[in-house]
Amino acid sequence: MQYAKTDMKYNELILSFDQTHFTYKGENIFGKTFLQALKFHKEGLAAVCDYSGWYHITMQGCCLYDARYSRTFGYYCQRSAVVDAQSWYHIDIVGKRVYSESYVWCGNYQENICTVRCDDNRYFHIDLNGKPAYPEKYHYAGDFKDGFACVRLPNGLYKHIDMKGNFLNNKMFLDLGVFHKGIANAKDENGWFHSDKNGKELYPQRYQQIEVFYNGFALTETFDNQKIIINEQGKTILNL
Repeated sequence: MQYAKTDMKYNELILSFDQTHFTYKGENIFGKTFLQALKFHKEGLAAVCDYSGWYHITMQGCCLYDARYSRTFGYYCQRSAVVDAQSWYHIDIVGKRVYSESYVWCGNYQENICTVRCDDNRYFHIDLNGKPAYPEKYHYAGDFKDGFACVRLPNGLYKHIDMKGNFLNNKMFLDLGVFHKGIANAKDENGWFHSDKNGKELYPQRYQQIEVFYNGFALTETFDNQKIIINEQGKTILNL
């Protein structure tokens, strides 16, 4: 069974539990079972694999292009990471290669910028056209969220950078997370805690593990393996 694209929304095409086919309103569509498939994204395209290799299909079940890859991934910001033999790069929504450079690994675009790893295993970010966002390279660079990303410096410590590669503040951490509603998970020599955009701790306690704040409260684990809920001031609200 096939449907015209105008009859469907991308999130109405449901990937099966075994990730081999799609359903629409409870019925199998496209008349095909794949070796593996990934869900449709808002661009109306999905990554699939059959015996010919990996490629993308439209919401009508048609191949977007003739090429086949070792691996394809979902579209983000109208770009998809693909693996051509051992080379990684991005293609656009018509299947055209976006830039000439190849990498040993590519992430997914977030906020129109993407992390990549080059031949010497250093990381940096590229823009939508594949141009480096800044001149520096790092031991690791994560996805951008709310305008900032985490990078690992040559000394092994972590900092936040903005989209131009500028450091957000003068603080360095043993480990670091992205900001969630202006608060980031951070780790120093005493353990995990929550910090603001100035790198300042929200409270003096340290924990073995922490989660991000969810509507003002966060799940944490103490060093004696106790699970507790704290508020944004670090006060214990509930022992679980």
